[in-house]
Amino acid sequence: MLDLWYKNAVIYCLDVETFMDRNGDGVGDFDGLTDRLDHLETLGVTAIWLNPFYPTPNRDNGYDVSDFYGVDPRLGNPGGFVEFARAARERGMKLLVDLVCNHTSTDHPWFQSARSSKDSPFRDWYVWSEEKPEDIAEGIIFPGVQEAVWTFDEAAGAWYMHRFYAHQADLNIANPAVREEIMRIMGYWLELGVEGFRVDAVPFLIEYKGLKEEPEREPELLLSEMRDFLAWRRAGAILLAEANVERAQVPEYFGGREFDTDERMHMVFDFPLNQRMWLGLVRGSAEPVREALRSRPSPMPVHAQWAVFLRNHDELSLDKLSEAEREECFEALAPEESMRVYGRGVRRRLAPMLGGDAARLKLAHALLYALPGAPVMWYGDEIGMGERLDLSERSPVRTPMQWADAPNAGFSTTDGDLVRPVAEEGPCGYPEANVAAQRGHSDSLLETVGRMVRVRRACPEIGWGSWEILPSPDAVLALRCTWQGESVVTLHDLGGEGAEIAVEAEKPLVVLLSSEDCEAPAPGAPVALEPHGFRWFREGGERR
Repeated sequence: MLDLWYKNAVIYCLDVETFMDRNGDGVGDFDGLTDRLDHLETLGVTAIWLNPFYPTPNRDNGYDVSDFYGVDPRLGNPGGFVEFARAARERGMKLLVDLVCNHTSTDHPWFQSARSSKDSPFRDWYVWSEEKPEDIAEGIIFPGVQEAVWTFDEAAGAWYMHRFYAHQADLNIANPAVREEIMRIMGYWLELGVEGFRVDAVPFLIEYKGLKEEPEREPELLLSEMRDFLAWRRAGAILLAEANVERAQVPEYFGGREFDTDERMHMVFDFPLNQRMWLGLVRGSAEPVREALRSRPSPMPVHAQWAVFLRNHDELSLDKLSEAEREECFEALAPEESMRVYGRGVRRRLAPMLGGDAARLKLAHALLYALPGAPVMWYGDEIGMGERLDLSERSPVRTPMQWADAPNAGFSTTDGDLVRPVAEEGPCGYPEANVAAQRGHSDSLLETVGRMVRVRRACPEIGWGSWEILPSPDAVLALRCTWQGESVVTLHDLGGEGAEIAVEAEKPLVVLLSSEDCEAPAPGAPVALEPHGFRWFREGGERR
């Protein structure tokens, strides 16, 4: 069970360059992050996921990697990384890093060698076409920004494939040398204290698109090999897949006997649930959430866990909703065209999307921690951090952490430019929404989220157990999670009008978490929820 720590984890995602700047150059660094580990320890998180911190031209927030075995000099050096990893481990926090192995930056020495000659040992590490492909725009990921998935390289005299931006050339996983290098990269960071990888763009990693001849080997085997490698190198290390796929495809990613394959990913982000959850918040109805939960494959392998989330470092993708549902969400969450991106997503932070409404914001956080799976939070959401819509594409949600009502939001002491400007305006700007202002105030969002995290960690039923949807009014999501004979019941009013709900329980209900002070309901009495209220109960008292 110790190797399955992720089943009941609380994961905090951050970008080193925007978290804390210790040396005063305007860019966050590992030294600053290490200094702020006390904040994460106090919050109660059990794992940290770092966005890419590798050397990079930084045209795509670090996802254009030019060296998989180093640290971006702006952020520090490998020694600083190891000190940070050790400090996190001493606080009981696991460390996950982004593994970006679908592509490299075109500045990477591998690609520079590959384009220089057909005889380069790295030529076949990428996907090339001597002739112009028939449809160079088929499969574009970033509509309105990206023009093609093939680009002609003058030096190479050929077209190279890039599922994402033109400066991110796709690696050829049909090449055994590429697959071996992916394992070597994983092994390197495992030796430096990493205990898991969030694997970027997995659906595009396991495809042979663009190859003239596809090998007989199934591309999904790469995931099995990555899993086997981790099992040999470090017990308890995990793979978390970014895979925004339909439910029917999920077995390809988790694997396991239940799905008739080798074990593969330990965790997969539940994008369908995320999108239905936002539809439910917009409608004031729990039915979209219930639908998403019911659509999960069942039974699940014991090693498998869903990663659930409210927001992340990308746009809020609504691609799995119908066109009408997507428009409904756009009107409520992103009424201005400038708030939308790629025709499918919202480029806004959690708190501004909910209008800064304290009750709705706390409800959304409570809902996150109550959903079956392991919760993943985006830095700053614990304080209701703001956004900068004047920044391009997905950058509005990637501004510096708001530590205090001080110059540069307490992020940096520089008198020059910051890596990105801080969010200044409105109730979510740093003068009002910051760590210092909320620390120690029991009704603040920060302290409320901290209580939620502590209660969630004490409820392994949610992470480990089976779950059932209880009868309830349309606006209320009522769940019972059961594990080892213990049950937790959670109630959340998405409608904002309050509700009464009868909960059938064999044992007395003991209050664990509540949006307002309340007494445990008398046996057989209904539970009254205030507008956007929530209640968590344990059946029968403390866990045995």
